[in-house]
Amino acid sequence: MNLTKKCRGLLLLQAMVLICASSSFLPVPGRAQKVVGWELDKMPADLEKDLALRALPPHLRAAATVYLLDPAKGYYVAQQGSNGFVCFIARTNWEWEEFRKDVFAPMAYDPEGARTIFPIYRDVAAMRASGKLTPLQIKDSVIRRVRKGYYVAPAKGGVSYMLAPIMRVYTGKPGDKNVMTMQMPHYMFYAPYVTDSDVGTDPNSPAGPWLVNSGNTVLGERKGPEGYFIVPANEAVTAKIEADGKSLLKRLADYSPYFKLDAGGMHH
Repeated sequence: MNLTKKCRGLLLLQAMVLICASSSFLPVPGRAQKVVGWELDKMPADLEKDLALRALPPHLRAAATVYLLDPAKGYYVAQQGSNGFVCFIARTNWEWEEFRKDVFAPMAYDPEGARTIFPIYRDVAAMRASGKLTPLQIKDSVIRRVRKGYYVAPAKGGVSYMLAPIMRVYTGKPGDKNVMTMQMPHYMFYAPYVTDSDVGTDPNSPAGPWLVNSGNTVLGERKGPEGYFIVPANEAVTAKIEADGKSLLKRLADYSPYFKLDAGGMHH
């Protein structure tokens, strides 16, 4: 074998390795499910950006990176930041294995969460935006990537902020398809692979903290890399967030009935 043929053979071998590695992150082919309901409405960019930024404390907003959602492509950078924090509005939760149009979760991550957890939301949004994958295929893709170590838990302690004055989110574990529009600014401290029995948290406590890791339900106990201790903001902080957000709340309610709260402060 001459040198040219040998080089070609090495290149072919490298290409085959790359193809095999990449294919392990693709959905399992051959499922004859029709993809329906994947389309999402595009929020007005200024409204989406304002809501996403409200997930963060005020002093972090100006230097944070803001991602907005193009329903046909996925997330894109609308504001390039410099402090390592990212914020966005989550519209799809892969664990619940369904496409909804009425989920709006303003979320923010510190630099470690931006590195390890945000990519899951980014990739899920892109998979949904392709219009080619069912919710089950997206769920299976994420599970495979977690098991192969493509998605990993934060390597150190940190926090995800959800301090916006309003959010519309799932109210239970995967399988419970109920969503609610509510006002509950809170902090989420990373707690991957942890269970209530480890730390003695009471899941029925009216005031928290609560331990949440929906991945444990899907992947198996102590196998979900995205876990949190949820700590509600105190009354003074919550009151200020709601007061400062009055104008935004009106704009959101004018935009969609999903953001309209009832007299009790929550809306199903």
